[in-house]
Amino acid sequence: MEGRIIVQSKTEKVKLLYTSDVHGNAMPILYGTNEYAELGLAKYATVVKQKQKENKHVMVLDNGDLIQGTPLMTHYVKEHSDKENPMIGIMNRIGIEASVIGNHEFNFGKKVLQDAVNQSEFPWISANTVDQTSGEPYYGPPYITKVLDNGIKIAIVGVTTHYIPNWESPEHIAQVRFEDALETLSKWVTSIRDTEKPDILIASYHGGFERDLETGEATEELTGENQGYAMCEQVEGIDVLLTGHQHRVLTGDINNVLVIQPGNNGKFFGEVDLLLEHRVNGWIVTGKQAAVNSLEHVEEDAEIISYMDEIESSTQQWLDQPIGRIEGDMTIDNPLDARLNKHAFIEFIQRVQMEASGTDISVTSLLNNESKGFGSVVTMRDIVSNYMYPNTLVVLELSGQDIIDALEKSADYFILDNDEVVVNPSYIEPKPQHYNYDMWEGIEYTINMRRPSGSRLEEVTHHGNPLQADETYHVVLNNYRANGGGNYDMFKGKPVVKEIQKDAVELIRTYFEKYRTVAATTTKNFTVKK
Repeated sequence: MEGRIIVQSKTEKVKLLYTSDVHGNAMPILYGTNEYAELGLAKYATVVKQKQKENKHVMVLDNGDLIQGTPLMTHYVKEHSDKENPMIGIMNRIGIEASVIGNHEFNFGKKVLQDAVNQSEFPWISANTVDQTSGEPYYGPPYITKVLDNGIKIAIVGVTTHYIPNWESPEHIAQVRFEDALETLSKWVTSIRDTEKPDILIASYHGGFERDLETGEATEELTGENQGYAMCEQVEGIDVLLTGHQHRVLTGDINNVLVIQPGNNGKFFGEVDLLLEHRVNGWIVTGKQAAVNSLEHVEEDAEIISYMDEIESSTQQWLDQPIGRIEGDMTIDNPLDARLNKHAFIEFIQRVQMEASGTDISVTSLLNNESKGFGSVVTMRDIVSNYMYPNTLVVLELSGQDIIDALEKSADYFILDNDEVVVNPSYIEPKPQHYNYDMWEGIEYTINMRRPSGSRLEEVTHHGNPLQADETYHVVLNNYRANGGGNYDMFKGKPVVKEIQKDAVELIRTYFEKYRTVAATTTKNFTVKK
């Protein structure tokens, strides 16, 4: 035994907590009904404080899509944007280490996002969101490092789905370039490993998975919107990949990379435990575990509730304002039926868009399956709960062939199952995309479900005359779709005739201010036949 050196083993645990796709959910409320809900950052703050009491080493992160998504945030932007962004104020009080830029961070425009970044007591990291001129990260550093009191060094690098220009209004992303997230991550992981030599390297990606975690089979068109699987397969040196964007709840392991995604709207949070052992050459990660936990039955943090009191009261007053009345029935009981057959609520949205734009062809969607339409008295609460995105309108000059191609793409939303028309599963899993089925006004058309995908359209007419493939038509649609969002590539790069800079909520409110009482009407202009 002479000359033998005994090295005492030492182990440590590092806990990571993170949120993603909170989408403006600070309070435990469903604003559409004003009912209590088991969600929100006020609950999450309680969890963070408790975990910090119980554990020595806790890091707290956010993975993007933080500042947009609720009537609270719509009201803040419209009436209180001179004050601190409430989502930033909460995250400052929670004490997060960093947040990643998400695609919905851009929805309210550059000033709102820049104000949020300036108000943050934490950095916004997105290595591939860069200045168009300098190529440097636009909103903050590409990564952060933290050295714990025991010497463990942690590096966190952030990247954002680079598909954003396919959705966002050009003025909202002016001077910003989105480089390929996979390529950028690979470059920075190599650099961080070489220069920082961290014991733990975490990649926080506002994006999701393009393949099945178990089989590796493609689950969506490989557009580059989601690259999480490829990141695990192709980038060496990542210990944990935090993901989001798809609103999924999942944990798993790909190529020895621990992966996790914690749902959306502040209903869940991600929790990662990393076990490390100190050896002769330093700290080594010996164990990794991930869980997605619900915020159900968690008490709200009193400090956050108090902080939110003023803006929440103002929001509630705004939401309760009566705006107009409906004669007839504009309520939605069955979202599938509202897509299969002309519905009065959809016709109303089309009328608003056509009047605002001066066009006679309009495109819109039923944005999600929670939309209930309008009752007899319409309040701001009704408007924002049915139209939850800050979309503006664009008039494009489209060819008849563009319109037919778009109609064929929308027709893929349906399939036949035992002789019944149902929603195509690809629009439900891995992420619900009901908003990518469009309905048209100002043209007449029939979708024949007996015909193969890509040739389902019959009898497409405009003012009773056959739509001409080589003629041009002016069409109003929201900015998301006009930029090709939802893989409507036929709209990309088409001439812009007009842009209406007021968002949809404001346009609907203005319409009611003009007409006060609106009749619920349905002009049957399309048929889905089986």
